[in-house]
Amino acid sequence: MNKLLFSTLLALLLGCSAADAQIGIMMGPRFGYGPRPRRRAPQQDQNLPKFQPSLNISLGYSFPDLDADQLPDFFNFYRGTSTQTGPFTGAIDYQFSRSSSIGILVTHGNVSVPYYSFGNSSGSPDMTGKLDNWAFMLDLVNYMPVSSRTISPYVRTAIGINTWTQTFTDGSGNPQNVNNTPSVLAYQVGLGAKFFLTKNSGLFIEAGYGKYILNAGLSFKF
Repeated sequence: MNKLLFSTLLALLLGCSAADAQIGIMMGPRFGYGPRPRRRAPQQDQNLPKFQPSLNISLGYSFPDLDADQLPDFFNFYRGTSTQTGPFTGAIDYQFSRSSSIGILVTHGNVSVPYYSFGNSSGSPDMTGKLDNWAFMLDLVNYMPVSSRTISPYVRTAIGINTWTQTFTDGSGNPQNVNNTPSVLAYQVGLGAKFFLTKNSGLFIEAGYGKYILNAGLSFKF
């Protein structure tokens, strides 16, 4: 009787163990069974400086003034060499992460283009077109993380509106009625870098297209 009871209990235990193992295979690993999976610690570049949100201000002067393209061409006239003042640039943006900031880019400049008739031999323009422009743009800057604390490369994308004042005068300075509608859309894309001479100030240089091709000036960080 005791041998029969022992044999029965042993058979039940072996059956339960086999069933439990089969369930473990079907259900996957459970707590207490098999090796524990290793947790990978998030990889962080220890070379990058500690990030702190900042307010960035840039003041610059750019060249050439691409607003000259907004002046029209005229039949039987050709353009002379344009002259410009500016564009002056001012940008303020809030850098809320290591790689991104948002702000406002403002540009102001004026450009003048002389027009000459093909039969002109006097050297004085037959007509002169002038544009004075203010542009206000939403400024999105993508900063490229680098280990250096003194160099900060970036990509700029800005879009907004133009406000224009235009005049056309003949060779004697008399106003001319010219039908010309410059673009309302203002934009600028650029690739640049800031070079910090101190912790909070330095220089920047940028190349791009839209309102200007080259821009350089002072940069501040607060």
